[in-house]
Amino acid sequence: MGAPSQVLNGLSVDVEDWFQVGAFETVIDRKDWDGLTCRVERNCAEILALFDAAGVKGTFFTLGWIAQRYPQMMRQIAGAGHEIASHGWDHARVFTLGREGFADDIERARKVLEDITGQRVIGYRAPSFSIDARTPWAHEVLAEQGYVYSSSVAPIVHDHYGWREAPRFTFRPVEGADLIEIPVTTAEVAGRRMAAGGGGFFRLLPYAVSRWAIRQVNVRDGRPAVFYFHPWEIDPDQPRPEVAPLKSRLRHYTNLDVMAAKLSRLVHEFRWGRMDDVAAIEAARTPLKRAA
Repeated sequence: MGAPSQVLNGLSVDVEDWFQVGAFETVIDRKDWDGLTCRVERNCAEILALFDAAGVKGTFFTLGWIAQRYPQMMRQIAGAGHEIASHGWDHARVFTLGREGFADDIERARKVLEDITGQRVIGYRAPSFSIDARTPWAHEVLAEQGYVYSSSVAPIVHDHYGWREAPRFTFRPVEGADLIEIPVTTAEVAGRRMAAGGGGFFRLLPYAVSRWAIRQVNVRDGRPAVFYFHPWEIDPDQPRPEVAPLKSRLRHYTNLDVMAAKLSRLVHEFRWGRMDDVAAIEAARTPLKRAA
């Protein structure tokens, strides 16, 4: 087991705008999206500057809806050396689509991402980590379409998502397929799992908690951490619709003003890289799953 500086951790950004989050899906209709103020370009520009200052590369899991409307932003991200991966088309959770709908969704998003950037898209992250026990077919579809890795499983219990029975670390979900699943990071406390992979966990809790969790994964378990956040999380000036439930507003808007500084500290303290690079390392240590 190496020291934290010797383990390559996965740094990822889920590229969606403030109105596309799961917390607002019941109060902001998709048909109204084009009429809302978009903030994703200015936020991604700030993220690129932050990553450049730290000398790190990451993976941008991007909605096809966003890429189609901001092609120059996508080319800028790819041109800076970051990986472009898929976040699906318009943030529909996997279990709402069904097998055929999911296949169409990821194929549509991938085509747009590849056409715009000229990069092959080999990675996928489900909106709201919505590959779970209800969607045993989702990994099969990803394998059929030639994806190399997915980072779509949160192996915890959460009111919005989670697959508690899933492995904590990289596994091969489809027999005989090369596809690997790299779950978002969890830590263990008294035998119980807790979310530790970024997002609201990172933004709402003290920085020391995330440092402890990543060190536990790197040092005790000898595995890479998978960290994610969203462009809107560094944007305290984004719109604040009053129609959203109070619980959702508290989750969404708390500590936006400190997020950028915490991120800067994190990317300087640990070793970070693109998810495709982490996937290559993890695939080499994860045997193919074969039928019994």
